[in-house]
Amino acid sequence: MFARSFITKSSLLRPAFKTQFNFQRFLSQETKKAIEDAISSAPVVLFMKGTPEFPQCGFSRATINMLGQQGVDPVKFAAYNVLEDPELREGIKEFSEWPTIPQLYVNKEFIGGCDIIMNMAQTGDLTKLLEDADALVPEEEEEQEK
Repeated sequence: MFARSFITKSSLLRPAFKTQFNFQRFLSQETKKAIEDAISSAPVVLFMKGTPEFPQCGFSRATINMLGQQGVDPVKFAAYNVLEDPELREGIKEFSEWPTIPQLYVNKEFIGGCDIIMNMAQTGDLTKLLEDADALVPEEEEEQEK
């Protein structure tokens, strides 16, 4: 139910972005395959500017901080620095039909950018999504760390 309503919201936004930003570059098969492999590499995947340890933009920093606050299990998380590869930086935008970075994927499904992640965190939808994906640090491990 939650995922379906979210897809509907993002689908409504995508045509406006597609028209406004005109995604007509035509993603190479090689880059498309690399992105698909990256999205499959972990349950939670973030395409960001910089690295989790050293974000290179405020939106990437805010997103990585929010994922940390949510308790995403590092074992179930992968981040890709789009600044290292110009083709990835442009290709991920075309792949998702979303014009901004960072971009979050959970279980291979595009969730959105920083603004959507922050909104979902405020409503509790992000926690539910990450719990349903079994992507959070197990509670017993959290208690042992304290």
